Amino acid sequence: MKQLVKRLAALPLLAALCISLLSGCARDGEGLAMAACAGGAPDSLDPIYAEDAGGQTILAHLYENLMRVTADSTGRTSVVSGMAKSVDQEEETKDGAIAVTYTFRLRSARWSDGQPVTAGDFVYAWQRLANPATGSRYADLLSVVQGFQEARASGDMSLLQVTAKNDSTLVVVLNGHYDWFLKEVCTSPATMPLRQDVVQKLKAASGEKSWWEGDPTQLVTNGPYIIAAQEEGRLLRLESNSRYYAAQPGPQSITFHFAGSAEEAWSLYENKTVDAVWPLPDSQLTELAQAPEWSPLPELATYTALFNCASELFADPALREAMSLVIDRAALAQAAGAAALPAEGVVPPGVPENEEGDFRTLSAALLDNDPEGYEQRCQEARLLLEEAGYDSGANLGQLEYLYLNSEVNAAVAQLLCQQWQDALGVQVTPKGLSERGLMSALRSGEYTLAGLQLTASANDAECFLTAWTTGSRENLIAYENSAYDTLMKIVAGAADGTARMGCLHDAEALLLMDFACAPLYTKGTAWDLRETLTGAFRDPRGWFSFSSVITRTV
Repeated sequence: MKQLVKRLAALPLLAALCISLLSGCARDGEGLAMAACAGGAPDSLDPIYAEDAGGQTILAHLYENLMRVTADSTGRTSVVSGMAKSVDQEEETKDGAIAVTYTFRLRSARWSDGQPVTAGDFVYAWQRLANPATGSRYADLLSVVQGFQEARASGDMSLLQVTAKNDSTLVVVLNGHYDWFLKEVCTSPATMPLRQDVVQKLKAASGEKSWWEGDPTQLVTNGPYIIAAQEEGRLLRLESNSRYYAAQPGPQSITFHFAGSAEEAWSLYENKTVDAVWPLPDSQLTELAQAPEWSPLPELATYTALFNCASELFADPALREAMSLVIDRAALAQAAGAAALPAEGVVPPGVPENEEGDFRTLSAALLDNDPEGYEQRCQEARLLLEEAGYDSGANLGQLEYLYLNSEVNAAVAQLLCQQWQDALGVQVTPKGLSERGLMSALRSGEYTLAGLQLTASANDAECFLTAWTTGSRENLIAYENSAYDTLMKIVAGAADGTARMGCLHDAEALLLMDFACAPLYTKGTAWDLRETLTGAFRDPRGWFSFSSVITRTV
């Protein structure tokens, strides 16, 4: 029996604001022109492959999704209607299985070449994202959609329950309750609409290059901006899209400059080449950290030591526990930089739970980082090894700890291996690898110990925890626990938000009670905007929005 659960009315768009010209920012005399640096040159401007903050930031200005993120004067973000002028939500239970149907009614809008934006453009983009042949790391965003697994297994993307009822109506059927679907999936750069004919045309014209790379000024977009010019590897200039459906209060043009390091980015800001800058170098973060009232913006990632639970050695939970107990997270966080903090769980700070606070704040710390108890924890660990039949850690042989090669990761890996040596006598050699090399070892299971930055494509605790279910392709530690699997199944079907969060807290605690992995530290970040400007914000997932930037009038 179907029951109409709720209808989300179209939310009003931001009213057009009057823009005053700012000396030094109004560069062309026709409106506000600003410049920004959000990292290095993007690896891709293909929505399903863009993984870096810079690329995702550019995409957020070029394309508009079903929903979009805005921020108030305090920086608090919310989700409003984008291409969807309204959305209906219906729920149906059949044979104990819950199906939730979202019906999006699209507003009348056009691509930058004048063609109408249709529901079919979303169907094409989402099928392309889900297709295993494309190999997008963001494909699992659509795992909540009915038919996802069947479509990927068969290669028949029509099985994915994303359909166009007509040009202006998009229907998506989910396989359960997912509170984060609208605010995370429907706002993600990876699920932005694309025109199939445009992609095919650009593919044909690009030769050996990627379809967007040949001449990015030929991209057809539906967002507030188009690409006007580029200097390859140095900058990309965006201009207002005259065919965008809404009046834009923000800059007429945005020039994105690219920097190879945080120090180079800061130099661009200091010499006034850019008006907004990210990331800040450690020297600036250290200076900011001196102020007692300063707190960094959380990055949605937890750097974690992984134990291969399928290996002969780390199948033993006692060994995993001993190795976990002797980790001095405070020391590791110090080695990781000024904005790093000892991890308190798998889910990092900044992941929301409810209106009262985030998931981490509302949970007791699951990891003991008290420096006064460190030596006692080491004694417990040595006793565990002895009881497990190891006379000393040296009897484990020579182990390797794999990590993604970088200066910070190398410093952390060296210190972590030294801690295992000093406390337990375990001989572990750190080995830095390329991203491809590391992921190949993790996916093949050809490792015993590894360090990995755990991230999630959506800002919800479920997305940090669902990977560890039995059989998940993202379960890189081969963890198996039927109780954990049951908890995550309950989460997927939970209509009550409080009950859902309770199960997620229980699942995280169970994962760490099994010592399946050892979270090490989390990191914060910071960015800067000229005090003469206002209206920019950073999405919690990492990218920036400058489309509503105006000159500060006070």
